[in-house]
Amino acid sequence: MVHSPLAHTRRGSGETVVLIHGIGHRRQAWGPVFDRLSERYDVIAVDLAGFGESAPFPRGVPYTMDVACQHLAEQFAEWGLDRPHVVGNSLGGAIALELGSRHLVSSVTALSPAGFFGRFDRFQALGLLSLMRLTSQLPDGVLRAAARPALGRRLIGMALYAHPERHDAASTYGDALALKNCTGFAAVAREGVHYAFRGAVGVPTTVAWGTKDRILPYRQAARARGRLPHAVHVPLRGAGHVPMADCPDEIVAAVDATVGRAREVAAA
Repeated sequence: MVHSPLAHTRRGSGETVVLIHGIGHRRQAWGPVFDRLSERYDVIAVDLAGFGESAPFPRGVPYTMDVACQHLAEQFAEWGLDRPHVVGNSLGGAIALELGSRHLVSSVTALSPAGFFGRFDRFQALGLLSLMRLTSQLPDGVLRAAARPALGRRLIGMALYAHPERHDAASTYGDALALKNCTGFAAVAREGVHYAFRGAVGVPTTVAWGTKDRILPYRQAARARGRLPHAVHVPLRGAGHVPMADCPDEIVAAVDATVGRAREVAAA
């Protein structure tokens, strides 16, 4: 038992959908779709341990998938949830799939999930993310100034988004600070060197992948199709690695369709 509460934002009513961000990010990443989803679901966006406003794991607790799933299962119980639907991006997508393989959730929507690397893909991803982390260590004033002009926002966000210009200065600066100040980055990255998703997910699952993903290139979607033959696989045309602002309509539609399939299974 980890006993470390997660910072989160909760809004809406109905079936519960939990939103899980990627490495170095924060729950505000879901802003482009949060309000729309909360019109039809009880939506919880979380900051993972060591990211956003959530405290890191206690000393000695590893940042493994087993621990991450156990920790979220504890949070589900604290929040009064019984097998919620989960939506995750990147690291969050991998966690969502792992939760599905452990029968802890009712459905999974995974957006460019980690864990389907080719021989060198993981080093490309971790190298690019580590470079972004290094760049984020600039003084806060420099980061704030860089986020003001459209060109600066494009340079800051080009690895994550196909359309970084859709993010305003405040959100771009906030994301840069989240990456700069997160305490879980190094531990999660070390685990990522060896991680691959090998499980079987026994709940309705959608894997959606941005065709312009620069962190986890779209070619990895073919490997996901091979390992998850019963999932629905959706290309997000023209979207980047963090696709919520690039194609919000498609993200909401994917969640709706996945939750709908889960309802059909529950009613059968």
